[in-house]
Amino acid sequence: MTLTVRVIAPDKTVWDGTADEVILPSITGQLGILSGHASLLTALDTAVMRVRAGKDKWTPIALMGGFAEVDNDEVTVLVNGAELGEKINREQAQKEFTEAEQKLAAISTGSRQEQIQANQAFKRARARLQAAS
Repeated sequence: MTLTVRVIAPDKTVWDGTADEVILPSITGQLGILSGHASLLTALDTAVMRVRAGKDKWTPIALMGGFAEVDNDEVTVLVNGAELGEKINREQAQKEFTEAEQKLAAISTGSRQEQIQANQAFKRARARLQAAS
């Protein structure tokens, strides 16, 4: 049996197809979803979701936070933003990650707002780089 998986961002549908397995980056850790999984609603972190469609064909998708619902072998992922790993320029993602990492390290004495923004930028850059790798 397979799962029906949809990843929906505000501006586009990033993935709409079937899969054998999905690994979701929930805010409490990674969740593996197979057919027959119990119903579930979870918040998602800014990280990489992985979709296995075929024996060993994994597709990474960088997610920018959101929610996932699992019900009756359907996985619906609603996110603030998402990108397929294959569409991310690895060199650009590496550059953005390095910049975000340096900014996060330098902001330790900044305001709480600046720290939160730097941390979010770092998580976005890390997710994009991991999905591109």
